[in-house]
Amino acid sequence: MMQKEFYSNGKLLLSGEYAILDGALGLAIPTSYGQSLNAKPIDGNLLLWHSFDENKKEWFSAEINVKDFSIKTTSDEAICNTLIKLLKEARAQNPLFLSDGDTFHVETHLSFPRLWGLGTSSTLINNLAQWARADAYDLLANAFGGSGYDIACAQHNSPITYQLKNGAPHATEVDFDPDFKDNLFFVHLNQKQSSKQAIANYREKAFDRSALVSEISTLTKKMISARSLAEFELLLEAHEVLLAGILEVSPIKQLRFSDYPGVIKSLGAWGGDFILVTGDSKSMDYFKQKGYSTIISYPKMAL
Repeated sequence: MMQKEFYSNGKLLLSGEYAILDGALGLAIPTSYGQSLNAKPIDGNLLLWHSFDENKKEWFSAEINVKDFSIKTTSDEAICNTLIKLLKEARAQNPLFLSDGDTFHVETHLSFPRLWGLGTSSTLINNLAQWARADAYDLLANAFGGSGYDIACAQHNSPITYQLKNGAPHATEVDFDPDFKDNLFFVHLNQKQSSKQAIANYREKAFDRSALVSEISTLTKKMISARSLAEFELLLEAHEVLLAGILEVSPIKQLRFSDYPGVIKSLGAWGGDFILVTGDSKSMDYFKQKGYSTIISYPKMAL
Protein backbone atom coordinates (compact mmCIF):
# COMPACT_ATOMS: atom_id res chain seq x y z
CA MET A 1 0.00 0.00 0.00
CA MET A 2 1.25 3.43 -0.90
CA GLN A 3 1.12 6.67 1.03
CA LYS A 4 -1.74 8.84 -0.20
CA GLU A 5 -2.11 12.61 -0.11
CA PHE A 6 -5.16 14.73 -0.87
CA TYR A 7 -5.95 18.45 -0.78
CA SER A 8 -9.19 20.45 -0.80
CA ASN A 9 -9.91 24.17 -1.11
CA GLY A 10 -11.68 26.25 1.50
CA LYS A 11 -14.88 28.13 0.66
CA LEU A 12 -16.74 31.41 0.84
CA LEU A 13 -20.29 32.02 -0.35
CA LEU A 14 -20.63 35.55 -1.72
CA SER A 15 -24.35 35.40 -2.47
CA GLY A 16 -27.26 33.13 -1.70
CA GLU A 17 -26.67 32.34 1.97
CA TYR A 18 -29.70 30.58 3.49
CA ALA A 19 -31.70 30.76 0.22
CA ILE A 20 -29.26 28.34 -1.44
CA LEU A 21 -30.84 25.62 0.72
CA ASP A 22 -34.12 26.19 -1.12
CA GLY A 23 -32.65 26.18 -4.62
CA ALA A 24 -31.39 29.74 -5.10
CA LEU A 25 -28.38 30.29 -7.34
CA GLY A 26 -25.35 31.28 -5.26
CA LEU A 27 -21.94 32.70 -6.17
CA ALA A 28 -19.09 30.99 -4.31
CA ILE A 29 -15.32 31.20 -4.38
CA PRO A 30 -12.79 28.49 -3.54
CA THR A 31 -10.15 30.07 -1.31
CA SER A 32 -6.38 30.05 -1.51
CA TYR A 33 -6.55 28.44 1.94
CA GLY A 34 -7.42 24.76 2.40
CA GLN A 35 -6.58 21.47 4.07
CA SER A 36 -4.45 18.45 3.18
CA LEU A 37 -4.81 14.82 4.28
CA ASN A 38 -1.89 12.40 4.25
CA ALA A 39 -2.55 8.67 4.87
CA LYS A 40 0.50 6.48 5.45
CA PRO A 41 0.06 2.68 5.74
CA ILE A 42 1.15 1.18 9.07
CA ASP A 43 0.97 -2.19 10.82
CA GLY A 44 -1.53 -2.93 13.57
CA ASN A 45 -5.30 -2.57 13.87
CA LEU A 46 -5.49 1.08 14.96
CA LEU A 47 -6.07 4.10 12.76
CA LEU A 48 -3.81 6.84 14.14
CA TRP A 49 -5.14 10.33 13.48
CA HIS A 50 -3.41 13.67 14.07
CA SER A 51 -4.79 17.04 12.98
CA PHE A 52 -2.64 20.17 12.82
CA ASP A 53 -3.56 23.83 12.53
CA GLU A 54 -1.96 26.54 10.38
CA ASN A 55 0.87 26.88 12.92
CA LYS A 56 1.64 23.13 12.76
CA LYS A 57 0.21 22.77 16.26
CA GLU A 58 -1.76 19.61 16.92
CA TRP A 59 -5.40 20.36 17.77
CA PHE A 60 -6.87 16.85 17.61
CA SER A 61 -5.65 13.27 17.91
CA ALA A 62 -7.23 9.84 18.10
CA GLU A 63 -6.56 6.11 17.96
CA ILE A 64 -9.49 4.27 16.41
CA ASN A 65 -10.02 0.54 15.97
CA VAL A 66 -10.66 0.05 12.24
CA LYS A 67 -12.70 -3.13 12.69
CA ASP A 68 -15.56 -1.66 14.71
CA PHE A 69 -14.59 2.04 14.75
CA SER A 70 -14.36 2.06 18.55
CA ILE A 71 -12.22 4.73 20.21
CA LYS A 72 -9.06 3.62 21.98
CA THR A 73 -7.82 7.12 22.87
CA THR A 74 -8.70 10.64 21.76
CA SER A 75 -8.05 14.26 22.71
CA ASP A 76 -11.67 15.21 22.04
CA GLU A 77 -14.51 12.69 22.18
CA ALA A 78 -17.10 14.86 20.42
CA ILE A 79 -14.80 15.53 17.45
CA CYS A 80 -13.78 11.87 17.38
CA ASN A 81 -17.42 10.73 17.26
CA THR A 82 -18.00 13.07 14.30
CA LEU A 83 -14.93 11.64 12.56
CA ILE A 84 -16.14 8.08 13.18
CA LYS A 85 -19.53 8.99 11.73
CA LEU A 86 -17.74 10.12 8.54
CA LEU A 87 -15.53 7.01 8.43
CA LYS A 88 -18.57 4.73 8.83
CA GLU A 89 -20.43 6.57 6.07
CA ALA A 90 -17.37 6.31 3.81
CA ARG A 91 -17.21 2.58 4.42
CA ALA A 92 -20.97 2.25 3.81
CA GLN A 93 -20.35 3.78 0.37
CA ASN A 94 -17.22 1.73 -0.27
CA PRO A 95 -17.03 -1.51 1.79
CA LEU A 96 -13.37 -1.91 0.77
CA PHE A 97 -12.39 1.28 2.63
CA LEU A 98 -10.26 0.46 5.70
CA SER A 99 -11.12 -3.23 5.31
CA ASP A 100 -8.92 -6.33 5.51
CA GLY A 101 -6.94 -4.89 8.38
CA ASP A 102 -5.76 -1.84 6.41
CA THR A 103 -4.47 0.65 8.95
CA PHE A 104 -2.99 4.10 8.47
CA HIS A 105 -1.34 6.98 10.21
CA VAL A 106 -3.33 10.01 9.05
CA GLU A 107 -2.21 13.61 9.31
CA THR A 108 -4.39 16.57 8.32
CA HIS A 109 -2.94 20.07 7.93
CA LEU A 110 -4.96 23.28 7.74
CA SER A 111 -3.53 26.41 6.12
CA PHE A 112 -6.07 28.69 7.88
CA PRO A 113 -7.22 29.16 11.50
CA ARG A 114 -10.16 26.92 12.36
CA LEU A 115 -12.14 29.88 13.69
CA TRP A 116 -12.17 31.51 10.25
CA GLY A 117 -14.99 29.24 9.08
CA LEU A 118 -13.46 28.58 5.66
CA GLY A 119 -14.35 24.90 5.73
CA THR A 120 -12.48 22.79 8.29
CA SER A 121 -15.24 20.18 7.94
CA SER A 122 -15.93 20.43 4.19
CA THR A 123 -12.24 20.16 3.26
CA LEU A 124 -11.92 17.11 5.52
CA ILE A 125 -15.02 15.51 4.01
CA ASN A 126 -13.80 16.05 0.47
CA ASN A 127 -10.34 14.70 1.29
CA LEU A 128 -11.87 11.70 3.02
CA ALA A 129 -14.17 11.07 0.05
CA GLN A 130 -11.20 11.11 -2.34
CA TRP A 131 -9.30 8.70 -0.12
CA ALA A 132 -12.27 6.35 0.32
CA ARG A 133 -13.40 6.71 -3.31
CA ALA A 134 -16.77 7.81 -2.00
CA ASP A 135 -19.13 10.61 -3.04
CA ALA A 136 -18.33 13.75 -1.05
CA TYR A 137 -21.84 15.20 -1.44
CA ASP A 138 -23.41 12.00 -0.08
CA LEU A 139 -20.86 11.93 2.72
CA LEU A 140 -21.83 15.48 3.70
CA ALA A 141 -25.57 14.89 3.33
CA ASN A 142 -25.62 11.70 5.40
CA ALA A 143 -23.25 12.93 8.09
CA PHE A 144 -24.05 16.64 8.44
CA GLY A 145 -26.55 18.02 5.94
CA GLY A 146 -26.17 21.45 4.30
CA SER A 147 -26.37 22.69 0.73
CA GLY A 148 -23.07 21.20 -0.44
CA TYR A 149 -21.69 24.42 -1.98
CA ASP A 150 -18.64 24.01 0.29
CA ILE A 151 -17.92 20.60 -1.27
CA ALA A 152 -18.16 22.18 -4.73
CA CYS A 153 -15.60 24.81 -3.68
CA ALA A 154 -13.32 22.06 -2.34
CA GLN A 155 -13.37 20.48 -5.81
CA HIS A 156 -13.09 23.56 -8.07
CA ASN A 157 -10.25 25.98 -8.67
CA SER A 158 -12.19 29.01 -9.88
CA PRO A 159 -15.37 30.89 -8.84
CA ILE A 160 -18.56 28.89 -9.27
CA THR A 161 -22.29 29.25 -9.26
CA TYR A 162 -23.97 26.61 -7.17
CA GLN A 163 -27.58 25.50 -7.14
CA LEU A 164 -29.64 22.61 -5.84
CA LYS A 165 -31.98 21.35 -8.56
CA ASN A 166 -34.46 18.78 -7.24
CA GLY A 167 -32.03 18.30 -4.37
CA ALA A 168 -29.08 17.50 -6.67
CA PRO A 169 -25.95 19.70 -6.61
CA HIS A 170 -25.04 21.69 -9.72
CA ALA A 171 -21.76 23.62 -9.76
CA THR A 172 -20.65 25.65 -12.78
CA GLU A 173 -17.35 27.49 -13.10
CA VAL A 174 -17.91 31.15 -13.95
CA ASP A 175 -15.76 34.03 -15.06
CA PHE A 176 -15.85 36.25 -11.99
CA ASP A 177 -12.69 38.35 -11.91
CA PRO A 178 -13.99 41.89 -11.50
CA ASP A 179 -11.92 44.97 -12.36
CA PHE A 180 -12.80 46.27 -8.90
CA LYS A 181 -11.50 43.21 -7.00
CA ASP A 182 -8.86 45.38 -5.28
CA ASN A 183 -11.77 47.21 -3.63
CA LEU A 184 -13.17 44.06 -2.04
CA PHE A 185 -12.03 42.86 1.38
CA PHE A 186 -12.98 40.13 3.82
CA VAL A 187 -13.06 41.14 7.49
CA HIS A 188 -13.33 38.45 10.16
CA LEU A 189 -15.75 39.20 13.00
CA ASN A 190 -13.75 37.18 15.56
CA GLN A 191 -16.64 34.90 16.41
CA LYS A 192 -18.02 31.62 15.18
CA GLN A 193 -21.69 31.19 14.37
CA SER A 194 -23.39 27.82 14.49
CA SER A 195 -24.47 27.09 10.91
CA LYS A 196 -26.80 24.37 12.20
CA GLN A 197 -28.61 26.82 14.50
CA ALA A 198 -28.72 29.53 11.83
CA ILE A 199 -30.23 27.10 9.32
CA ALA A 200 -32.78 25.90 11.89
CA ASN A 201 -33.85 29.50 12.57
CA TYR A 202 -34.18 30.17 8.83
CA ARG A 203 -36.27 27.01 8.38
CA GLU A 204 -38.75 28.22 11.01
CA LYS A 205 -39.53 31.46 9.16
CA ALA A 206 -42.74 31.69 7.15
CA PHE A 207 -42.39 33.49 3.81
CA ASP A 208 -42.70 32.97 0.06
CA ARG A 209 -39.67 30.76 -0.58
CA SER A 210 -40.04 30.64 -4.35
CA ALA A 211 -40.08 34.45 -4.51
CA LEU A 212 -36.91 34.65 -2.41
CA VAL A 213 -35.17 32.01 -4.54
CA SER A 214 -36.05 33.93 -7.70
CA GLU A 215 -34.88 37.30 -6.33
CA ILE A 216 -31.60 35.95 -4.91
CA SER A 217 -30.85 34.05 -8.14
CA THR A 218 -31.36 37.28 -10.13
CA LEU A 219 -29.05 39.20 -7.77
CA THR A 220 -26.38 36.49 -8.12
CA LYS A 221 -26.44 36.71 -11.92
CA LYS A 222 -26.22 40.50 -11.78
CA MET A 223 -23.31 40.34 -9.32
CA ILE A 224 -21.34 38.13 -11.70
CA SER A 225 -21.87 40.51 -14.63
CA ALA A 226 -21.47 43.79 -12.67
CA ARG A 227 -19.13 46.13 -14.54
CA SER A 228 -18.45 48.71 -11.83
CA LEU A 229 -17.93 48.80 -8.07
CA ALA A 230 -20.94 51.12 -7.71
CA GLU A 231 -23.19 48.61 -9.50
CA PHE A 232 -21.80 45.74 -7.40
CA GLU A 233 -22.35 47.70 -4.17
CA LEU A 234 -26.02 48.29 -5.02
CA LEU A 235 -26.47 44.54 -5.52
CA LEU A 236 -24.75 43.74 -2.20
CA GLU A 237 -27.04 46.19 -0.41
CA ALA A 238 -30.15 44.76 -2.08
CA HIS A 239 -29.10 41.24 -1.04
CA GLU A 240 -28.57 42.39 2.58
CA VAL A 241 -31.91 44.18 2.80
CA LEU A 242 -33.78 41.25 1.26
CA LEU A 243 -32.37 38.65 3.66
CA ALA A 244 -32.61 40.94 6.69
CA GLY A 245 -36.35 41.12 6.08
CA ILE A 246 -36.66 37.35 5.85
CA LEU A 247 -34.46 36.63 8.88
CA GLU A 248 -36.05 39.48 10.85
CA VAL A 249 -32.68 40.81 11.95
CA SER A 250 -30.80 44.05 11.27
CA PRO A 251 -28.01 43.97 8.68
CA ILE A 252 -24.51 43.82 10.19
CA LYS A 253 -23.62 47.34 9.00
CA GLN A 254 -26.60 48.81 10.80
CA LEU A 255 -25.77 46.87 13.96
CA ARG A 256 -22.03 47.46 14.25
CA PHE A 257 -20.58 49.65 11.53
CA SER A 258 -23.22 52.25 10.75
CA ASP A 259 -20.68 55.06 10.21
CA TYR A 260 -18.57 53.10 7.71
CA PRO A 261 -18.73 54.81 4.29
CA GLY A 262 -18.46 51.63 2.16
CA VAL A 263 -20.86 48.72 1.74
CA ILE A 264 -20.87 45.67 4.02
CA LYS A 265 -22.45 42.29 3.28
CA SER A 266 -22.78 39.34 5.64
CA LEU A 267 -21.46 35.97 4.50
CA GLY A 268 -22.45 32.52 5.74
CA ALA A 269 -24.36 32.32 9.02
CA TRP A 270 -25.19 35.96 9.77
CA GLY A 271 -23.28 37.50 12.66
CA GLY A 272 -20.17 35.33 12.50
CA ASP A 273 -17.16 34.49 10.39
CA PHE A 274 -16.32 36.89 7.52
CA ILE A 275 -18.09 39.90 6.10
CA LEU A 276 -17.50 41.28 2.61
CA VAL A 277 -16.52 44.95 2.68
CA THR A 278 -15.95 47.49 -0.09
CA GLY A 279 -13.28 50.18 0.19
CA ASP A 280 -9.52 50.47 -0.18
CA SER A 281 -6.56 49.46 1.95
CA LYS A 282 -6.65 52.79 3.80
CA SER A 283 -10.33 52.47 4.69
CA MET A 284 -9.56 49.14 6.36
CA ASP A 285 -8.03 51.17 9.21
CA TYR A 286 -11.64 51.72 10.33
CA PHE A 287 -11.98 48.02 11.16
CA LYS A 288 -8.49 47.73 12.64
CA GLN A 289 -9.30 50.55 15.06
CA LYS A 290 -12.37 48.62 16.15
CA GLY A 291 -10.23 45.56 16.92
CA TYR A 292 -10.84 43.54 13.76
CA SER A 293 -7.32 42.61 12.74
CA THR A 294 -8.01 39.79 10.28
CA ILE A 295 -8.58 41.59 6.98
CA ILE A 296 -7.86 39.77 3.71
CA SER A 297 -8.10 41.30 0.25
CA TYR A 298 -10.13 39.55 -2.43
CA PRO A 299 -7.06 38.77 -4.60
CA LYS A 300 -5.36 37.14 -1.60
CA MET A 301 -8.43 35.18 -0.49
CA ALA A 302 -9.68 33.93 -3.86
CA LEU A 303 -7.91 30.99 -5.45
